[in-house]
Amino acid sequence: MIRSALAPLVRASKLRIMGRVWALLALALLLAACGVADTGVTTAAQAESAAQQAAQARAIQDQVRQQIDTAQEKAAEQRRAAEADGQ
Repeated sequence: MIRSALAPLVRASKLRIMGRVWALLALALLLAACGVADTGVTTAAQAESAAQQAAQARAIQDQVRQQIDTAQEKAAEQRRAAEADGQ
């Protein structure tokens, strides 16, 4: 008899506790989702930065190749001029 009288109180207490558990679980999931979103944003920013660095590296590489070609042409002209003076 006492057992049946306390049953609604026990169920109500369990429901309140479960409600708190679900609320904490939902809060934890939301916070975890924010962390995942931040990680995604950070990764995207790093990828964009890496792409910019790669583009800059290509531009520098092209400049260096052009300077090398110019230097080789100038050296070839100097050799021709030296050979022409020597003859």
